[in-house]
Amino acid sequence: MAINTEKNSYTVIFAVLMVIVVGSLLAFVASGLKPKIVENERFEKQQNILYAMGVDENTGEGDVTFIPTTQVEGEFSQYITKQMVVTGSTATEKDNAYLIDVQKALAKAKSGEDAELPLLIGEKDGKTFYIIPMFGKGLWDAIWGYISLDDQMVVQGVYFDHRGETPGLGANIKQRFFMDDFKGESIMDGNNYVGISVAKGNNDPLNNDKEDNEVDALAGATITGNGVSAMIKESVKLYKPYLQTIRKN
Repeated sequence: MAINTEKNSYTVIFAVLMVIVVGSLLAFVASGLKPKIVENERFEKQQNILYAMGVDENTGEGDVTFIPTTQVEGEFSQYITKQMVVTGSTATEKDNAYLIDVQKALAKAKSGEDAELPLLIGEKDGKTFYIIPMFGKGLWDAIWGYISLDDQMVVQGVYFDHRGETPGLGANIKQRFFMDDFKGESIMDGNNYVGISVAKGNNDPLNNDKEDNEVDALAGATITGNGVSAMIKESVKLYKPYLQTIRKN
């Protein structure tokens, strides 16, 4: 018996079958790719952490070039000497602490609950780096990154990224000219924790003043800049009790 392909019921049944078939194929492909996706996310975190402590392949003045994924695990093991979780003023070692969901951990800590906050300790050229993950909100969506400090609470490097900031404006938080400005700034003003502000009226476009706890704002990206300021201040503040135990004047 011939099938009447002109009937509405045929169209509906055909559409449902196609959705089932295509959906099943996509689910199968996604399942097969999941291990690779997880691996790539792990490599990306390692690259970002190393970049924040100055382990990269930058050559040109404006480059942001990470350690290649084929080498990053080895470099990560070489430079990251300890992986810790911080609870209050106490830090304990924990395997793969860098894989902790930072957004959830910070949110939990901000609400007053006990939370394990990841902290990475790195060694390079005889110097110790304390690398703290951060998470915040930009103009359109999430922003995140890493900040590395020495034992005097001076910034040794940062890495920022975003999910949906405006190209050429807020998206420039991940450009080297912006990230490099943070090097040498302190998160302390004397004995007071203040973080670092992205300041529109900084009047220091070359960022020569390293005593003001400020960097110059990005043109046309005030809200994103404010988000970076808040992200640094609120994220790092949660580590303050522990940082006080390692700070050297």
